[in-house]
Amino acid sequence: MIAETVKWIGGADGVLEMIDQRRLPTEFVTLRVRTVEQLHEAIRTLAVRGAPAIGVAAAYGSVLALQWLKSPASTQDALNHAVRACEYLATSRPTAVNLFWALDRVRSRAKEIASEPQTTPQQLAEAILAEANAICAEDIEMCRQIGENGERFIHDGFGVLTHCNAGALATAGQGTALSVVFDAHKKGRRFEVFADETRPLLQGSRLTAWELQRAGIKVTVICDNMAGFLMKQGKIQAVITGADRIAANGDTANKIGTYSLSVLAKHHGIPFYIAAPSSTFDLSVESGAQIPIEQRNATEVTWIGSTHVAPENVDVCNPAFDVTPAQNITAIITEKRVIENPNEDRIRALLG
Repeated sequence: MIAETVKWIGGADGVLEMIDQRRLPTEFVTLRVRTVEQLHEAIRTLAVRGAPAIGVAAAYGSVLALQWLKSPASTQDALNHAVRACEYLATSRPTAVNLFWALDRVRSRAKEIASEPQTTPQQLAEAILAEANAICAEDIEMCRQIGENGERFIHDGFGVLTHCNAGALATAGQGTALSVVFDAHKKGRRFEVFADETRPLLQGSRLTAWELQRAGIKVTVICDNMAGFLMKQGKIQAVITGADRIAANGDTANKIGTYSLSVLAKHHGIPFYIAAPSSTFDLSVESGAQIPIEQRNATEVTWIGSTHVAPENVDVCNPAFDVTPAQNITAIITEKRVIENPNEDRIRALLG
């Protein structure tokens, strides 16, 4: 069963519903988000996470904002309100480019509609909702196509290593990296997924293992520092992860620890795949060195749940992402096609 992570209920006066991923796997709880401030907090605190899911959720933010607009209001007032909502949501997290891509798309559509004669604030809200719904529908389709394009890389008997969570919980559809896994499973292939726990917030053990179990796919959780040993033992035949931003040259930002896996995979001669939609590429960034890396709160490292696991007042380094160089990536699996040995020329050719 594929989880429905983000969905809009109703018309322009509706509500955004999402799975609260902070509570998984022990509790399945949904949030009903009714304000831009609640949405910003949900993104910032990882109630909703994963680059595509963040983008889809944020796209609905301007609709929520317009629900709180005092009336009577002019269309220009409504447009200004929607644009301010986009600007505010853009401050929630810095690395995942899908967030900015979706907000830019909503903002452009809002300005286009508002410029048409006789447009009312209600019509503006309805147009923004239609654009957000289109972004959501496109993400679902992109996930499906990524699975179709990538399932051929997973064979019978494989051990597949993944990191963090790039499944349905990270998208509006069936995921990116896990979409490949789900499609290979549908083809009847037998394989095992090794899910890195993914410290410090354990998205692998909490979320990926939960998704794969629900889908009936064999999954084994491992600590992050066990991957190299399993590779040496010959238990891993492929590594596949998602991405939060891909630079023009193919350098890829993903959850902290991904770079280390790419080095280990390269050393052991194991193919390393990135699965991501075209909206994750950022051609304005020449290389991974220019990708902003989010620094998160020290308590994510010093506490596990309600247990303090480090000395009081110890210094902590907690980057949420790292960057894998393109030369460590065997292929990037997109909804359009697979880019083998990615470089700038091949990426620009794909994206036109």
